[in-house]
Amino acid sequence: MTRIAVKSHPALAVIGLGIMGSAMAGHLAKAGVRVNGVDVDMTARRRMARLLESVEALVSNALVGCKIAITSLPSVGALDAVVEQIIAMGKQCPKGLVVMETSTLPLTNKLQARDELAAVGVTLLDCPLSGTGAQAKKKDLAIYASGDKKAIGRIRGLCQHFSRVVYDVGVFGNGTQMKLVANLLVALHNVSTAEALLFGQRLGLDQMQMVNVLSDGAGGSRMLSVRGPVMATRTWQDAAMKVGVWQKDMQIIGDALKDAQVPAPLFAASVPIYLAAMAQGHALHDTAAVYAVLARMAGEDVPQ
Repeated sequence: MTRIAVKSHPALAVIGLGIMGSAMAGHLAKAGVRVNGVDVDMTARRRMARLLESVEALVSNALVGCKIAITSLPSVGALDAVVEQIIAMGKQCPKGLVVMETSTLPLTNKLQARDELAAVGVTLLDCPLSGTGAQAKKKDLAIYASGDKKAIGRIRGLCQHFSRVVYDVGVFGNGTQMKLVANLLVALHNVSTAEALLFGQRLGLDQMQMVNVLSDGAGGSRMLSVRGPVMATRTWQDAAMKVGVWQKDMQIIGDALKDAQVPAPLFAASVPIYLAAMAQGHALHDTAAVYAVLARMAGEDVPQ
């Protein structure tokens, strides 16, 4: 992959400075890219102010002088608001702007955003991220890029600063479709990791040793490697993916499975576990808290 000359690259806007957005913006800034951050939350802006070129509440202020923007957004409403602000810029919108949309949102909404932005000369790419917040901090993200090939070529150099790989998965929307399949596996592997670690503990095995040994075998998974240690140390209060946010992803997957008429008994079985985590007060905790749900079902007293 060809490394870009970051010092000569125009400023870049990162819109949405939550767990994933702040990690991407931070890595880019440390690599020498001039990053303008955007977030409606004052706390998020203050947290990133020292690292970035500028931190704004309005998209229009951050896009001045930018040729590329990255969006990391929590909801369809947030995406719609960003699109409206870009369109409202009119002639002030940078010519040839490419927007790399990394959020996990329904494809119908992304398609609508693509068409609305295309009408004003802005290219939207559908580029969901595979990885947790903890992985984002280590640049251990896979990007499922879809859309205009030339535009994907323009973002590749920048992506190397906050990810390990960029996959061009084809036409616009394939990125989201790939992410839904990936997240279905994440949903299952996360619960199966909790189930396995609880089983092993009841057999008298050390949970951290299980994580290390099993991760190297046929039963290993990225969720065992990434979330297994969180479950073993009961540190789900430090969230890399909040249970409350994950519920949005679960809903999108469920709707897509229904539309595709795909029987998904394992996914269906995992849904009540995540709902129980919400009911037990883990909405702001990492999804590794599903371990606490299973442990309580087994009669154990586990920390909140």
